[in-house]
Amino acid sequence: MIADHSAQTGAYIGLGSNLETPAEQVIRAFGELHRIPQTWCIARSSLYVSAPLGPTDQPDYINAAAALVTGLDARSLLNHLQAIERAHGRERGERWGPRTLDLDLLIFGETIMNTRELVLPHPEICNRDFVLIPLHEIAPELRIPGRGALAGLIPDHSPEGLTIWKGVAADFDGSSSML
Repeated sequence: MIADHSAQTGAYIGLGSNLETPAEQVIRAFGELHRIPQTWCIARSSLYVSAPLGPTDQPDYINAAAALVTGLDARSLLNHLQAIERAHGRERGERWGPRTLDLDLLIFGETIMNTRELVLPHPEICNRDFVLIPLHEIAPELRIPGRGALAGLIPDHSPEGLTIWKGVAADFDGSSSML
């Protein structure tokens, strides 16, 4: 049976990890996105290696992006993303510090909001190559609510400092693949 996504909202998630086999953390998280109720992961980017933002005395990050369609509201989706982070051992401590898994809700449909719990689109979305480049890979025509075309932001950013991760890892369906 083919899922009907007509009453769904498109959402984009940034994924990152730099602890406890980061590529495996991110790949497992791709699979766990499929298990969020009323939510389907419809695209995922390559994995990218980037230097840490903030304290430099930590390992490099593995970053990626995913496109979802969901019947959930933004806060409910955020709650599910945070539950996945906790299942991966995420502890909220030092800002921009090392982490087992970070799942950022970057864009939720055309929603623009600023609450204590959630800011949409993500407030730093336009300033981070490790977000823009993977997003552009999976959604080159994407428009960021209140900010304009993603493609228009890319010339201001180069993939310097970002490399595509190449390694063998278990795919989100449990099989092995070259990424």
